Amino acid sequence: MKTQILNAEPEGYSQTARDVLDSFADVHEWPVTQKELPQAARFFDALIVRLNLRVTDNVFETSALSVVATATTGLDHIDLKAAAARDIDVVSLQGETEFLQTVPASAEHTWALMMALLRRVPWAFDDVKAGGWNRDKFRGHDLSGMRLGIIGRGRVGSKVARYALAFDMEVKTYDPHLGTDSRSKHWECGSLEELLLFSDIVTVHVPLNDETENMLDRDMLSILAPGSYLLNTSRGAIVNESALVGALESGRLAGAAIDVLSVEPPDHHALAIGYARAHDNLLITPHLAGATVESMGRTEVFIAEKLRKMFA
Repeated sequence: MKTQILNAEPEGYSQTARDVLDSFADVHEWPVTQKELPQAARFFDALIVRLNLRVTDNVFETSALSVVATATTGLDHIDLKAAAARDIDVVSLQGETEFLQTVPASAEHTWALMMALLRRVPWAFDDVKAGGWNRDKFRGHDLSGMRLGIIGRGRVGSKVARYALAFDMEVKTYDPHLGTDSRSKHWECGSLEELLLFSDIVTVHVPLNDETENMLDRDMLSILAPGSYLLNTSRGAIVNESALVGALESGRLAGAAIDVLSVEPPDHHALAIGYARAHDNLLITPHLAGATVESMGRTEVFIAEKLRKMFA
C-alpha cells in the first residue's frame, strides 16, 4: 500500500511539490479546521501543515502518523515533546542552513515593513483613496544615517544587515549564541540592553523558545530612546503585546511594524489590532514574511523531497 499523506493546508501549494509527493504516495488535499484536524489525521502516515493549524498531542493520540512536515523554520505550532514521545518525526526547514540561504523572502519583507513604516506608505495610500492629496501630512524619515539594531544574526538577520549597509545605516547586532569566531567588535553588542540603547530602529530575528519568549517586555522597551521604531517578523510572543501597545501610546515608540502576533489567527478583539484600527503608527501584516510565490514553492519542493527520501 502506498504511503498516505494528508495535506491539511493545500491552498496555493506548489504543483512541483505535488508532483514529487504523487511519485511515491497517495496525497489527499483536505483544508481542515483546527477542530477537524484530530479526526482528519487518523488514517494517514504523514501530515503536511503550514502555520494556520496547531499539531498538538490530541492529533497524535488518535492517529497513525509517523511524520509531520512543515515548510517552516519555526516549530512552535507543533508539540515537539508529544511528537518525540510517540516516535513521530517532524520534518521542517530548521537547521537547513545551506538551503535557507537561497530563500530571501523574510529579510525582504522586513525591509518592506521598515520602508512602509518610516515613509508612512499605508496611511498615505489610505488618505489618497479617501480623496486626499497631502504630502506634508505624511512626511517620513530617511533611513540613511539611522542606527539599526538587529536581534539575532542568523540567516535573516545577516541579510537585513547587508541591506542596511546599502542604505548607509549604522548597524549593530545582538546574538548571544554566536561563537567567538563569529563575533565582531564592529557589529556585535554584548547585551540586549546595549543594543536597545544604541538603536533608532530595532528588528527581531530570533526563534521563539523559553529564552526569547517575552524578550522585549515593558522593562526592555523602556530602554529605547523616545521616538524609536520596532519591527518583528519572527514570532509574536517574543514581543510582549501589551508592552508594545503601551510603548506606542506613550511615544516611547514612534511606530512599529509587525508580521506576527502571539495568537494566530488573532481574535477580532486582539489588543494590537484594536490599537492599529484607531492609530496610524502600527502596521500589521498576516505572517507574510516567508509568503512569496518563489520562496514558498522552493520550500515546499524541498520538504516534499525530504519526505520522498524518508518513505522511499
